[in-house]
Amino acid sequence: MSTLDAHSASPWWTPSVHADRRPILLARNRIEAGVRNYLAQNDFLIVDPPGLQRSPGNEIHLHAFGTTMIGNDGLGQVMYLHTSPEFTMKKLLAAGEQRIASLQHVWRNRERSALHHPEFTMLEWYRVGEPYDAVIADCVALLRLAAETTGVKSFNFRDRSCDPFAEPERLCVVDAFERHAGIRLLDTMDSDGVTDGEALAQQMLALGLAVPEDRSWSYLFSLILNEKVEPELGNGRVTVLDRYPAAEAALARRVPGDARISERFELYACGVELANGFGELTDASEQRRRFAAEMDEKQRIYDERYPLDEDFLAALALMPEASGVALGFDRLVMLATGAPRIEAVLWAPVAE
Repeated sequence: MSTLDAHSASPWWTPSVHADRRPILLARNRIEAGVRNYLAQNDFLIVDPPGLQRSPGNEIHLHAFGTTMIGNDGLGQVMYLHTSPEFTMKKLLAAGEQRIASLQHVWRNRERSALHHPEFTMLEWYRVGEPYDAVIADCVALLRLAAETTGVKSFNFRDRSCDPFAEPERLCVVDAFERHAGIRLLDTMDSDGVTDGEALAQQMLALGLAVPEDRSWSYLFSLILNEKVEPELGNGRVTVLDRYPAAEAALARRVPGDARISERFELYACGVELANGFGELTDASEQRRRFAAEMDEKQRIYDERYPLDEDFLAALALMPEASGVALGFDRLVMLATGAPRIEAVLWAPVAE
């Protein structure tokens, strides 16, 4: 048992607990300083989007914190703490900014575990006119920077290790599902990317995998990804899980020549997802259609939906081609310091 685990029953502000946590927190500050220096050296402008939004995001499984904004007239309007600064940052791209980044708190409800916290720090950045290979390269550079800052040769989490200095593995989602789960994803969608949940369920049954009552394609995809694929990623070296099915990439543009696949990637080390990035979708009508479909499914599963950000959809008409990515800064600090859970790298965790 680590010292941090041994003290976990005591409040974080207990002097002895803080003394044990402090070296990691100071390392966090050094990593943050290194990240900000990297962004400055690569001509990123640091921006500061507001956390309070009319729409917190429109993805099925992201849950927001709601509140009420009361005007001078005493009337209230429902508002949300954002789950990502994405909508605001893309409006800034529409306004004419070329290379921007933010490092700030975001909020996600229904999330708490060794790797999840309801309030956490997200590093998000965009490059106008550049392919998403460019932000993948940024991600790899930042992982190495974090390791160099703390002086570690490898990242370790639970029983897994990963060399951040080794050449990353680049693996498309279709190949990852076949390799690690025996699932042929392309057989479960048509040429336009429309998915067939029953076809996916039948493949799972043929492999002896348990199939839940909910046989929607998206739910089964997430189940297989979480249970069979993700544990195999980022072991020994970083994995770039690339080319997601279009049905699982509401904010990404499709791969030219194949409507089934999108320009979306996720970055893994030690089985831990660190970053999620896109070749950004700029077609407002297509984005509206995808958001509406996401909210319909959210209504079906969770009996709730969030409004669309009409300003964001209007801004897409002016937004240039770009690539972007969001990286969980706290998770990066965890891996670079060997911390056992996310609370260990937060200066002041949210009370349970």
